[in-house]
Amino acid sequence: MDLALNVLEIIENDPKIGISEIASLTGSLDEEIQDCINKLEMSGIIRKYKTVIDWDKVSGGFIYAIIEIKISLERETGYRVIADRISKFQEVRSVRLISGDHDVSLTVRGKSMKEVAFFVAEKIATLPQVRSTATHFVLKTYKEDGVLLREPEHAHRLSIVP
Repeated sequence: MDLALNVLEIIENDPKIGISEIASLTGSLDEEIQDCINKLEMSGIIRKYKTVIDWDKVSGGFIYAIIEIKISLERETGYRVIADRISKFQEVRSVRLISGDHDVSLTVRGKSMKEVAFFVAEKIATLPQVRSTATHFVLKTYKEDGVLLREPEHAHRLSIVP
């Protein structure tokens, strides 16, 4: 496997891992790993190092919603133009072109369901290319970016009384 792919897979799973540990895992020199990471960052392949937070455990945290949008494309306007415009909203965490009944899927974050609903009604639904929206509020997240968001279960053994 290519060194860059190995490095990407390792740091995607643990962005805080040290250069020396990556070098050890890949059988490479520290300098090779540092050079590889620098090239990946400069080329835009590595966009950001991220922390996964279980917002359900944070008092006053955020709620999330998945918004599906049907788009009417205008002449000489593709999905990218609309996606770029929607991406500029602070509430929008992700924008994806999807297949199926809808064209675009958004993940939106807010302090309350009401805040998200007003965002959709006032900023998304009012865009001229938007034909319709469907909002799905996230009630519980079990896994985020490959990380399970629950405490590991401990095996409980019953005591044997003679």
